[in-house]
Amino acid sequence: MSTPAAPVQIESRGPVDILTLARPQKLNALNVEMARTLHDYFSTAASRTQVRVIVLRAQGKEFCAGADLDSAVFASTGPGRAQRQLELQHLYSGLIRHMRACPQPIIALINGAACGAGFSLALASDVRYAAPEARMNAAYLRVGLGGCDMGAGYLLPRLVGLSVASEFLLTGRFMSAQRALAAGLVSEIVPAESLLDTGLALAEDMLKASPMGLRMTKDALNLAIDAGSLDAGLALEDRQQVILLGTADHQEAVAAFKQRRPPQYRDQ
Repeated sequence: MSTPAAPVQIESRGPVDILTLARPQKLNALNVEMARTLHDYFSTAASRTQVRVIVLRAQGKEFCAGADLDSAVFASTGPGRAQRQLELQHLYSGLIRHMRACPQPIIALINGAACGAGFSLALASDVRYAAPEARMNAAYLRVGLGGCDMGAGYLLPRLVGLSVASEFLLTGRFMSAQRALAAGLVSEIVPAESLLDTGLALAEDMLKASPMGLRMTKDALNLAIDAGSLDAGLALEDRQQVILLGTADHQEAVAAFKQRRPPQYRDQ
């Protein structure tokens, strides 16, 4: 009997991890096994300091068609269903929480449809690139649920503003790659065959930062987006810079700049 293929493939390229959703026969729909694999990876990412950037992509023509509604978890009825569904909901929402909390920047490469859960995986990433044929929607609304799920109601308005977010969360309409670019949801539209190279090129630029500087920048962005005032944001940045000024990597970066050579960081 053959061993079932892993729902997520993880490839390490030095300081960059490439995570590939690997259920193309199911349009990479998110089932419990895939969700747990991603949840476990992102919830422990902080301990893997050798990994500095994460690239998230998918096999096949679609990024992720949403939650796998064929799963027995969704089909089961009877006593205890509400409790089972709440446990599943916590697994899915916890995945988004861990993606935002993990210190490594996440670059999403959206090659096709990103629906429902797939939309939220894209929203929870730090940078998004899209193929011309990419399209995204809050599919939750189209299956009798609320349009705000897996962080979509929190993340999308912060990325594109309340009016655009309301347009798509209240209708379940598909957002094309062109509309996503105009709204600032994706950074660039590139041919599908160039997505990985584009993502890795961005990762390479990120790796020019010191390891701790890169981690603290993502942390600062997460905190600043909800800062209560400019003064709160400035205070956060002040403390971050004082901490980083005391690192050996800062001294190395200054020396490398003066000597016109690449810095050799040691995360110290």
